[in-house]
Amino acid sequence: MENTVTIRDVAKRVGVSPSTVSRVIANSPLISEETKLLVRKSMEELGYFPNAMARNLANAETRTIAIVMPRSAELAFQNPFFPEVIRGIGSKTSSQRYDLLLLTPVTAEDEYQETMRVVKERRVDGVIFLYSRTDQHLIKELVELRVPQVVIGRPLEELPVAWVDNDNIEASRQVTHELLRLGHRVIGFISGPLDFVVSQDREEGYRRALTENGIAWDPARVRAVDFLEEGGYRAAGELLDGCPRLTAFVIMDDIMAFGAVRAARERSLQLPQELSIVSFNNSPMAQYMTPPLSSVEIQAHELGVQAAHLLLDQLEQHKATSNHCFVEASLVWRSSMAPVNFFDNFAKL
Repeated sequence: MENTVTIRDVAKRVGVSPSTVSRVIANSPLISEETKLLVRKSMEELGYFPNAMARNLANAETRTIAIVMPRSAELAFQNPFFPEVIRGIGSKTSSQRYDLLLLTPVTAEDEYQETMRVVKERRVDGVIFLYSRTDQHLIKELVELRVPQVVIGRPLEELPVAWVDNDNIEASRQVTHELLRLGHRVIGFISGPLDFVVSQDREEGYRRALTENGIAWDPARVRAVDFLEEGGYRAAGELLDGCPRLTAFVIMDDIMAFGAVRAARERSLQLPQELSIVSFNNSPMAQYMTPPLSSVEIQAHELGVQAAHLLLDQLEQHKATSNHCFVEASLVWRSSMAPVNFFDNFAKL
């Protein structure tokens, strides 16, 4: 049934002017909290729902936030990280009555065109990128347009843009140190695509740990693949076949690690007796692997919460900012890591 209750009906019931009701709907600071409560209660009792589109046009806002997925979103949704980040964003924005517009570009050109279209058509109030790429052209253009935005990931360059991230260099350095402490000296690294800043940061942490322990970085022990199980499977197979002395892996993402475990089993390697694995993201399935997978908890949900918080602050202040914060990462020890077995691996030398 069509709602026939008008703003005048609400005003009459409360005993205020229609303009006062309009100001309450707009959450004007000029109206007392007592009056706001009375008006909102009457709106609820009468079943009055404000015309959101008209209100937003009047306020020059859309109450909508664009979330830009990495390219190949169909593949990205196979990775639990992205839905969990979006869940974190939504938990913060929904309480402030913001809607989310999910952009799922296929190519770099799509990414640019779709984002610029919703911004220039004023369909969104701000933008959250779920990644940080080495090509910062789109972010730079939004900075010039003074569009409120947040990047989940450290920008490669010093840009006046808000962002949230883990300290990925330090986290990767620490987990590599743990493997070195367990006696491993030939450690492979399976990276994500190198156009993601997070891939470069985690590889940098791996390299620093090796250098600090007097071990030369060998590019033959590194592979960069998509954040997918098949990518981890392929990369691990290549590294195990090309470097039989290898006793451990640092892997960018749990879902890639699942593929690496499959590659190891196909080669009859025992985990963790002959091959130790540590990964990132601590996805729900990591604890159910055989053996349970050691993984770095990066708090994907909290990354989303903090990204939303940074953007909502900008929207409230009506200006873009360059605030940023780090979310703590910590290693969750499970059975996929063990001291190197010198005797079993001696025959490989």
